[in-house]
Amino acid sequence: MSRRPARTEQLQAADTGGDQRVLTVPNMISFARLAGVPVFLYLFLVARADVAAVVVLTVGGTSDWVDGWIARRLRQVSRLGELLDPLADRLYILAVLIAFTAREVVPWQFTAALLARELLLLVSLLVLRRYGYGPPPVHYVGKTATFLLLAAFPILLLAATVSATTTVAGPVGWALAWWGLVLYWVAGAFYVIQARQLVRAVHGRGEA
Repeated sequence: MSRRPARTEQLQAADTGGDQRVLTVPNMISFARLAGVPVFLYLFLVARADVAAVVVLTVGGTSDWVDGWIARRLRQVSRLGELLDPLADRLYILAVLIAFTAREVVPWQFTAALLARELLLLVSLLVLRRYGYGPPPVHYVGKTATFLLLAAFPILLLAATVSATTTVAGPVGWALAWWGLVLYWVAGAFYVIQARQLVRAVHGRGEA
């Protein structure tokens, strides 16, 4: 059996995960979240409007689950939405990491640990793409990790910019951040295992 049919079957299976609608309510929310990334970077790094940056970051982070909930509630799950949601999450995390490291809100070691995980996932995605597979479905551990990180960042920013909140917000923010980092790597390990299984299945079909 050749590899070509196997790849075709996989891609066809991926396409059935949602319809092709673009202008849906959850997709508009995801687009708004993406637009919030440069707004946050400008407020935090250029204008130094820390309070406004906290607001933008809080809205962008807490709305992480809203688009998915609305998509299921209104039955507006789409293939584009399945791609936009994790893209918005990653852009928020990367933008916040860069900004926080630049202003020393988080240490560079924490940033390096998260970026290393993203690099691992990127390599896995490139390998899957080589064999004709798309991105693996988002694992609930990954969603939990993303939620913890997006919840931790505005709290850490609040602790760093409003001295009256540091005693409480600092420990809470770092507790969420470290748990998010651990689960982020656990989810990354799951994705690597999934990629390995898919590649081995392709080799198995080819040998058969």
